[in-house]
Amino acid sequence: MRIVVVLVLSVALVLVGPASWAYNCPVVIKQAEDVIKKAEAGKVSPETRPLIDEAKKLLAEAKAHHENAKTKRDHGDSVRKAKTAIAYAEEAIILQNP
Repeated sequence: MRIVVVLVLSVALVLVGPASWAYNCPVVIKQAEDVIKKAEAGKVSPETRPLIDEAKKLLAEAKAHHENAKTKRDHGDSVRKAKTAIAYAEEAIILQNP
């Protein structure tokens, strides 16, 4: 399941393209924060805790890339990591619901 989510996310990133990444960092980071909060508000289990932890780690990396960005590539890395964090958090939410 995790591989499918990451694969779908990767395809979406290719379709969106790097040109729009630089302007979306704060928006995507906020989305990631919201989805992670939703995942944490659910029934966190031993199965979902690692997914939420990974999402938080990637979100922190996304914020760092955005704050220290010097190039469009840095902003692209920020958006990619934030979107991947969203994917992990969404997977945790799916696993929480029977």
